Amino acid sequence: TNPGFVVRITQAGLDYAHQHGITVLEKELAQVKLPDISGDFRIRHVGKVHYEISRLDLRSFNLPYSRISLVPNVGLQVSISNAFTELDGNWRIKLYFIRDHGSFDLKVENVYIKIDLKLGSDAAGKPTVDTSDCSTRISKVRVHFSGKFGWLYNLFHSAVESRFRKILESKVCEMVARSVRSNLQPYIQTLPVTARIDAMAGIDYSLVAPPTATAQSLDVDLKGEFFSLAHRSAVPFPPLALAFPPDHDRMVYFGASSYFFNTASFTYHAAGALVFEITDSTIPKGIDFHLNTTIFSAFIPQLEKMYPDMPMKLRLSTPSAPFLNIGPAGLSLKPVVDIQAYAILPNSSLAPLFLLSLTSNVSAVVDVKSGHIVGSLNVGRYTLFLPPLSAPQVRTLQSIMNIFASSILLPRLNARLEQGFPLPLPDRITLSNILVRFHQ
Repeated sequence: TNPGFVVRITQAGLDYAHQHGITVLEKELAQVKLPDISGDFRIRHVGKVHYEISRLDLRSFNLPYSRISLVPNVGLQVSISNAFTELDGNWRIKLYFIRDHGSFDLKVENVYIKIDLKLGSDAAGKPTVDTSDCSTRISKVRVHFSGKFGWLYNLFHSAVESRFRKILESKVCEMVARSVRSNLQPYIQTLPVTARIDAMAGIDYSLVAPPTATAQSLDVDLKGEFFSLAHRSAVPFPPLALAFPPDHDRMVYFGASSYFFNTASFTYHAAGALVFEITDSTIPKGIDFHLNTTIFSAFIPQLEKMYPDMPMKLRLSTPSAPFLNIGPAGLSLKPVVDIQAYAILPNSSLAPLFLLSLTSNVSAVVDVKSGHIVGSLNVGRYTLFLPPLSAPQVRTLQSIMNIFASSILLPRLNARLEQGFPLPLPDRITLSNILVRFHQ
């Protein structure tokens, strides 16, 4: 399925996220619990030494050099080099009648860690991540024992260092896998795959395919489809291929196709949200205009005889969902609007008077604020489908339509568009230095 919405995370965006991820991993690795160690070591001409190492405590785990790389068609790889850690603990030895105990310090240096992350999606369309491979190599371990029998400790410290190297190499990858499952996976699942907009509609941001890694970016294809909360039905038109521009300078890109916006139009039209009723009470104060039969009798003289000076109601609706186009100049649409006029009789019933139709050139301005796509509409030239009228009659009618458009319809629509529609953002993510561009 073609996406209606695409998210592109570039190397710069991954680097920024990587900084925070490494900080979390450092804290996690510092919590590694190491098991007690015991064993026997035979010393030539001396005998068998039994040792015990206990109460091991990692003081810190430092990851000073690391980078994240894109692996095309696979996922992500995190490489860590020159990491180091220090720990301390207690020791106890036994050799014939010699018994001693004390404390020790151990320094682990030149730790190299390679982590491969596999990206996917689950049945709900949420992104997933897991560790597909992990390897740890430690090139330097130094242990210092404090005690009276220094010559004896030095005879078997290499055995202890070797044990520590093997234990740490396995424990590091265990902790990495655990951190990915307990921290990274739950975090990326905070990406909202459905977003409630209002009482009528929501947006489906579920993944239509697993994220794709290329040499320059990580691309995530989302459904990008508005739907009715009351009754979800299939959209009667397919999403077209979204030709995403090959930009990689910024951290993150969001691409919305015309399908994304047109499913919004389809959903709100089906829900009856694109029907507007105008009466005299809805006309803003300060406008010297009253919606009654007297004002329209200028071009329909019969109104004054049949319904003299009666209040009116106009019902504006679109016979079909208005579809928009996206071009380098921005968003535009050309809706057809039917205007049904009624006289409001003294008993509050409605008497149909006339039906007008018009088409209008509408342009839209789009921006992003507080993680929401916001916009506003501007009405350009419009065409009324009328019976033959004199020039003064046409001008009168056009002035009336201008009042309705500029004072009533546009403020209502733009107030809703100013609230906006949420972008698919994980928790605690905000956007800055935003640039909006339009493409054919």
